[in-house]
Amino acid sequence: MARSVNVEAGMTAAARAVAVPFTLGMRWARHGLGARSDELPPVRWTLGLVSKVVLDDIFFISELASATFVSLGHRHRLASEIEGCLELYADRGWLQDPASYHQAPPPLSDVSYEDVSTAFKNHSHQRIAFESGYEPHVDEPGRERWLGWEANRTGHAWLFEHPGEPRPWVVCVPGYRMGRPLIDKVGFRVKWLHRELGLNVAIPVMPLHGPRNVGRRNGDHFLSGDFVDTVHAQSQAVWDTRRLMGWLRGRGAPDIAVYGVSLGGYTAALLSSLDSDLDLSIIGIPATDFVALLESHMPDFAVSWAGRLGLPFDSLRQLLKVISPLAMPPVVPHDRRFLYAASVDGLAAPTQARELWRHWGRPRLDWYEGSHVSFLWEKKVERLVADALSAAGMIAPDAFAARGRARSMLTR
Repeated sequence: MARSVNVEAGMTAAARAVAVPFTLGMRWARHGLGARSDELPPVRWTLGLVSKVVLDDIFFISELASATFVSLGHRHRLASEIEGCLELYADRGWLQDPASYHQAPPPLSDVSYEDVSTAFKNHSHQRIAFESGYEPHVDEPGRERWLGWEANRTGHAWLFEHPGEPRPWVVCVPGYRMGRPLIDKVGFRVKWLHRELGLNVAIPVMPLHGPRNVGRRNGDHFLSGDFVDTVHAQSQAVWDTRRLMGWLRGRGAPDIAVYGVSLGGYTAALLSSLDSDLDLSIIGIPATDFVALLESHMPDFAVSWAGRLGLPFDSLRQLLKVISPLAMPPVVPHDRRFLYAASVDGLAAPTQARELWRHWGRPRLDWYEGSHVSFLWEKKVERLVADALSAAGMIAPDAFAARGRARSMLTR
């Protein structure tokens, strides 16, 4: 047994060693060759843009080299579970009406609080914890495995709340490998949202991330190739976030915006099809189609191999339909839907944002000349977020301009 494990580990290490340079070359070929697809912005290559793309490649290659992926030895179990899910979903009508797959969560009442102070200025916050209560459907494949991950059964969130009268809340949904307070605060510009724009901010921890992690690395099992686990992870993500938003409304929140980035953009888009009480949706550099995302990072022969191993992508598309934001109509008003995306995104291809934009009836979508990672400092991102909050009446129309004037005074 130990020998077979060592052999498999050695083969995996060798495959990764070969895959890294091959994949890097394939990615750059895709960046540089061929015409841009329909309704995507033109790319003006500069040294600055290339440096941004390199940041995406560094992240991607580090993932390819070190992330935990499901073993090929589990392929028969995977194929059996996918087949079982598809039969169940068809019998229950969930493939025809994916929104009906999602159970309405009960109100959240038992919440524990912890005040968290840090050595970093302006990074103190409240941490709340609560029992998630999410369970896959009875008889749904993977249910027992999912419920066996004890740490994941407790929900967590970071809160940045002003004292006094109730204020609007921005619920920021983190991306893959986030779920740590400092990373989340930087990624969502919490200082700006909370202190400068005067909003309350809540950041839920996604399943299998942060204190909910059950793997070797933060976020393991969410996107590790076991797609039944991905269905449960995404279902729990929207379940927990809906419970959190319901709890905020019960405490007097006058307005709630959902703002998701990357994988969190997928979750936020899905929430925008399930929660009709949302006042605003802001979706940044989103993943919107997990199968297309996988195909964009794989050579064609690898896609073909997956089918031969019993994991055809057509079956995966059907399986993931119940959690797909592209399979459900949005319930947030058209003028309250906002998106931003990177022109040369090396992690979530620009077509991912474009497809959601089309599905949502072409609301405002701002493109910035950059990569996935560079959203952290792109000025267009801040401008769109401010415009969206203003359009929803959550900040004053001149709040962003006032900030610019204040900065100008400081630099004189």
